[in-house]
Amino acid sequence: MESDHGSPPPRSRPDTAAGGTPSTDWPTPDPRLAHNEPVNDRTAPHAQPSSQPLDASPLAPLLTPEGRALLDEVRDTDPARELAVATRLRREHPAELVSAALGQARLRQRAAAKFGAEDAGRMFFTPNGVEQSTRASVAEYRAERLKELGVTSVADLCCGIGGDAIALARAGIRVLAVDRDPLTAAAARANADALGLAALIEVREADVTEVDTAGYDAVFVDPARRGGRGRIFDPEAYSPPLSWAIEAARGAPLAAALKVAPGIPHEAVPGDAEAEWISDGGDVKEAVLWFGARRPAAPARSSPEPGPEPGPGAVRATLLPGPRTLLSRGLPDPAVRPPGRYLYEPDGAVIRAHLVAEVAQDLDGGLIDATIAYITADEHHPTPYATAYEITDRLPFNVKKLKALLRERQVGILTVKKRGSAVEPEELRRKALPKPNGPASVTVFLTRVAGAPTMLLGHPVR
Repeated sequence: MESDHGSPPPRSRPDTAAGGTPSTDWPTPDPRLAHNEPVNDRTAPHAQPSSQPLDASPLAPLLTPEGRALLDEVRDTDPARELAVATRLRREHPAELVSAALGQARLRQRAAAKFGAEDAGRMFFTPNGVEQSTRASVAEYRAERLKELGVTSVADLCCGIGGDAIALARAGIRVLAVDRDPLTAAAARANADALGLAALIEVREADVTEVDTAGYDAVFVDPARRGGRGRIFDPEAYSPPLSWAIEAARGAPLAAALKVAPGIPHEAVPGDAEAEWISDGGDVKEAVLWFGARRPAAPARSSPEPGPEPGPGAVRATLLPGPRTLLSRGLPDPAVRPPGRYLYEPDGAVIRAHLVAEVAQDLDGGLIDATIAYITADEHHPTPYATAYEITDRLPFNVKKLKALLRERQVGILTVKKRGSAVEPEELRRKALPKPNGPASVTVFLTRVAGAPTMLLGHPVR
């Protein structure tokens, strides 16, 4: 069973979901130093570049032959057995090294979802690095797009543990990777070595605002969007601020990419930038502001769809794997119409990019409500940009009627999705289906139709 906790109206700006609490299995920087937090903080204790040598880093013991052998030994340790494993290993190794190795093993296990088991099993992570690094599939897509633009060298500012630098180097692009935090820079350097990419990746511990990027074709900036109190939603509170990052991007000779939060207001996007929202497997991962990025002479693999040319002022939604890209056509909001036989749930990147109208036009559909990003149509048209459901029932919101219908249909599996409803999916599931009635499954949409609270029942179109 799954639930969907809602999405914003087609033209609204939703907040991103809160992230998890990072692990603190081994020495962790001050929360304010997460990723690149102190880049422009001149009043912080670490405001000046550190001269801390690599051998003073908590990573250093793990890079020794003893540390690497210990990492191999604890690679597949079950978290439930960590205490017993640690007790045994401390008889032969320093307690601090055992703790660091077990903590790193746990971080590698968590990182496998982003980097794949093979790479994650060789890389070095910080707790914040696992949380904030770019998913490998997204980094690879961006690296390919830069390569197609003719880029051969990139200054990766606020590089973190090096996820984007790795993808760029694997695309054959020379990288200057810069991060202010000593531990983070040490992890990026260790990862370049571990993956055999040190010849293409130069890691520099420095304040990105003081780095000379002359001599590099492109700039990639990934400002820190977390602080001591969690996520930062004001782009000018990023570190470095969005305004600084934009100016750095504009100064790149060939192209630039600026990674921002998916919830960035559209009005904050400068007119000379192309804005792209990216999802992977249906989950929105990030937004990117592109400068100087135009379609090359040969068709770009990242832009297989015919239509308007990308460039300044363009808006696109890109879906991975694929990639499949939908470009804005400047359409007005779709018309509102009664629910038809099919309901389409647009991909989150499409909604964030405000491209619901483009999908609705392609489906010959409309909206069930002016403020809800559900598209309705009378016929089924396959599209990669939305998931289709065949609607079997339409009811006014009434839990008793829904419970009776589920019993009549012998439903045992209930999926609840919602947009424009205050009802919690788990609460409805508990009340409407306290126990299975049979083998059937159904999806119920809690939403509004022309302003009225409504339940639409159906099932995905296979």
